[in-house]
Amino acid sequence: MSAATDRPVLVFDGDCAFCRLWIGYWKALSGDKVEYVSWQTCAKRFPEVPEQDFRKAIQLFDGGKRYSAAEAVFHLLAYGSGASWPLWLYGRVPGVAPLTEAIYRFIAAHRNAGFRVTRLLWGAHVEPPSYRISSGMFARSIALIYAIAFASFGTQVRGLIGEKGIQPVADFFQQALRVLGSNAFWHIPTLFWWVHSDFGLLSIVWSGAVLAAVCSIGRPLTSGQRAGFVVLFVYYLSVVNGGQVFMGYQWDYLLLEAGFLTLFLKPTWARTFLFRWLLFRLMFESGAVKLLSHDPTWRNLTALTYHYQTQPLPTPLAWYMEQSPLWLLKFSTACVFVVELGLPFLIFGPRRLKHIAAWGTIALQLMILLTGNYTFFNFLTIALCLFLFDDASWRFIPRLKPRTIEFHTNRYVSGLVFAGIVLFSFTGFLNIFGVNTPAFLSEPLPTLGQFGVINQYGLFASMTTSRPEISIEGSNDAMDWQPYVFRYKPGPLNRAPGIIEPFQPRLDWQMWFAALSNYRENPWIIVLMQRLLEGSPPVLELFEQNPFSGKPPRYVRAIVYDYQFTTFAERRQTGNWWKRQPKGTYFPPISLKPPQ
Repeated sequence: MSAATDRPVLVFDGDCAFCRLWIGYWKALSGDKVEYVSWQTCAKRFPEVPEQDFRKAIQLFDGGKRYSAAEAVFHLLAYGSGASWPLWLYGRVPGVAPLTEAIYRFIAAHRNAGFRVTRLLWGAHVEPPSYRISSGMFARSIALIYAIAFASFGTQVRGLIGEKGIQPVADFFQQALRVLGSNAFWHIPTLFWWVHSDFGLLSIVWSGAVLAAVCSIGRPLTSGQRAGFVVLFVYYLSVVNGGQVFMGYQWDYLLLEAGFLTLFLKPTWARTFLFRWLLFRLMFESGAVKLLSHDPTWRNLTALTYHYQTQPLPTPLAWYMEQSPLWLLKFSTACVFVVELGLPFLIFGPRRLKHIAAWGTIALQLMILLTGNYTFFNFLTIALCLFLFDDASWRFIPRLKPRTIEFHTNRYVSGLVFAGIVLFSFTGFLNIFGVNTPAFLSEPLPTLGQFGVINQYGLFASMTTSRPEISIEGSNDAMDWQPYVFRYKPGPLNRAPGIIEPFQPRLDWQMWFAALSNYRENPWIIVLMQRLLEGSPPVLELFEQNPFSGKPPRYVRAIVYDYQFTTFAERRQTGNWWKRQPKGTYFPPISLKPPQ
């Protein structure tokens, strides 16, 4: 190197549009750490280097040494991002150097094609991705989702797990202590061990809703908001583990896992990657379990011919979708597989492929949202898609600019969190496919799941092909029976399906699962019948209509019906959205009082 310099110098071909495009990327990445010049303007500074070498590959001059081609790229990466592990692999792992050099030569020999591919996949400008806008938007979004989740459960908590509820949390803890002993606190992590009165339950749930609302409107990614997220995670973990059968849906654990990652959220590549990895697992596992279940309706693409009317809480649009022709329903099922099994791999691709994955996922979530009431699940999945849009993606909104966020990232903390989450979650991912993993990786997974840190996903692995519905009825003479009308699940035949998301009526949802089996497999049903005979006010508030407003009935029972959507002709004739056929007794008549 004939010309002395205080910093490394990268020499590139100034006549190559492909080179100029990527030099802009490296300039933005390394800043002033590296000097970039074209060989056409500085060849005289390096007379010992043949012109042919400049034409063939980039040249990096640093401290009297010269690196070229792929080796120069790896050194440049270490300068710009501080990532030295690719250079370590290049120099230490056999086969990496010749392979990467061969790839570099291939690209260099096809620069025009490389330029077109780059424009197609990255756009007119190639620059290091930054996720300050997306990180701030997600922080506010998950805070709002927390608020919705707490408020939704808060309106039902007394009737579900309160002192006079269906599953009193105090009774649950007594049983847990008898079975698990002192380990119960570890297996069921929740603040409700110490605060389980009705007042205590309401205090935690509603204070969580208020705190979440404050975090959603405050300045994102500050230490104050981060401290709030710690409290929200602990509170919601308490609700999920204390809520027993009425909590613990996949979206509850998705919120916990996303909430845990938010504790470490900073707009760096490693920490935002964890959210993209979570989105990948959520979508791909949801598609994989449909095939792994060997369910014939998924394999022959007829699943959606049943789904719209058999899902727990359909919307009015679901009724219309049910009337669609078979070819459209099969095509829609195929699209589900494309989005869930194909698009997730684009999450790790160039920015425009990320956009395709994002918009495809968002479209699927909007369709699910419009045809079914799945509480905050679809909103949270859409929020995770924010990490597929870098700051450059928001330039079409003039007022939305990356906010200067002062943050300090501990590289060791980032590395530990990144390695731990990816390693254990990938182990759980492999377990879905029956791959045996080392015990030291698989054994901690149940504990991590108890704390909501790492979970497995996959809704509707097996499609339900019929819709049994439980109708609870009361009577004073065991002859004239009057139904208790649920607020949201199918009951009256002329009542249209409702749109209630992001609210989740936990009892209505759980009645859908109970109808797929029997009351012996759902012992909480027995307590529900008892509470109706007692006339428990918190439980009665969970229903839309109580036919015994004066005093509770003498007898209660449960009848099961098979519900189906009506057709266009049947609805015009009867005005009903549903039709039903009795299937028998679900729960026999019982009474708290002996017969006279």
